[in-house]
Amino acid sequence: MMAIKSVQDFLLNELRDTLSAEKQLLKAIPKMAKAATDPQLQDAFMTHLEETKGQVERLEKAFAELGAAPRAKTCEAMKGLVEEAQELIDEDLPPEFLDVGLIIAAQKVEHYEIAAYGSLTTLAKSLDLRPVGLLMGETLNEELNADKLLTKLAVGGINRKAIEMAGAEEEEEVG
Repeated sequence: MMAIKSVQDFLLNELRDTLSAEKQLLKAIPKMAKAATDPQLQDAFMTHLEETKGQVERLEKAFAELGAAPRAKTCEAMKGLVEEAQELIDEDLPPEFLDVGLIIAAQKVEHYEIAAYGSLTTLAKSLDLRPVGLLMGETLNEELNADKLLTKLAVGGINRKAIEMAGAEEEEEVG
């Protein structure tokens, strides 16, 4: 961790952590998309992959605004979330169950990012760093929208398919 001597140093430290988180996701999202079986979920992952590339660019712009090099600091929280998603992918689950699990894993990631970008936005604005606050706010809105889309996909059919499949399996076991 860098030496924190000011609140702006704290902002930089958190930007580095968040840059690491996004770079980890650039590697993880394609794996999640490949593992997903629902076409809409696959599309949602690939759309968010493109957004994530733009989010990395916004973070780099924020560093430039602050006159700092865009160096990442390993985000241990994202590392853990990505590991959880990979463990899920590696399990031998029926496709419908895997899709439910992937949505849960993705929403955990989104909620972490919402917290990170919400905090970054607030801190930048508190420091009168309007351009950085606007950049982080734009990403925050994307993360909020991604979370809403995942909920919509879950409620719109993915969860129902898994529940129906589980019910059909229970009927076979009883019959």
